[in-house]
Amino acid sequence: MAEDDGELMVRYASGDLHAFATLYSRHRAPLYRYVARLVRDREAANDLFQDVWSRVIAHRARYEPRARFSTYLYRVAHNCCIDHLRRAAARPGRVADDSETAEDPTLALSAPDEESPEKRFECAELLACYRAALESLPLAQRDAFLLAEQSGLSLEEIASVTGVGLETAKSRLRYALVKLRKALAARAGPESRIEGRAREARRNAQPLVAAVASAASIEGDTGALQLAGEPSS
Repeated sequence: MAEDDGELMVRYASGDLHAFATLYSRHRAPLYRYVARLVRDREAANDLFQDVWSRVIAHRARYEPRARFSTYLYRVAHNCCIDHLRRAAARPGRVADDSETAEDPTLALSAPDEESPEKRFECAELLACYRAALESLPLAQRDAFLLAEQSGLSLEEIASVTGVGLETAKSRLRYALVKLRKALAARAGPESRIEGRAREARRNAQPLVAAVASAASIEGDTGALQLAGEPSS
């Protein structure tokens, strides 16, 4: 049975470096995807990713397992990213393009079932559409969606991480799902094979996002988004 994250963090605070290595291994990929997709800048994402872990390390002695470690970790990440974006908004800066993240293995699509050129092209087109739609979302909605997609946090935890009420967090996630689905549906078309694969993926859709989609009467959103998104580990 896997050790609890909170227990690992307490052990690390007591000097157990192996406990930290386990935590880092568990959370490295989804945390980086969250940061990279939120700030949309490879260089900044790399710096922020290191900053998040540096803060976890620096404050390890003060960690108290009153909430899940993932809630604590993503609150640190959220605050780092929002502070960076506020600073960036106050000065001229470059806008990252898709080529900055395309080669990063932690951001790549899961390999398709059959590596035919047609399916690879289909997945690449869908991923490009997904990225463009995600980047077009308002920051608060993109943040809520990425937290749901990457962190495994509950709606209550997402609200806590972002410092808003539960209904606000739910509303942000609902609007993000509506906009992403519209963008993907417009790109794929009603009869495309992408839609068929999205319906098949719906069975394994993430429970949290599925619940919000259901509450918003958005049939099929989560399947399409999971198909378009990055791998979960």
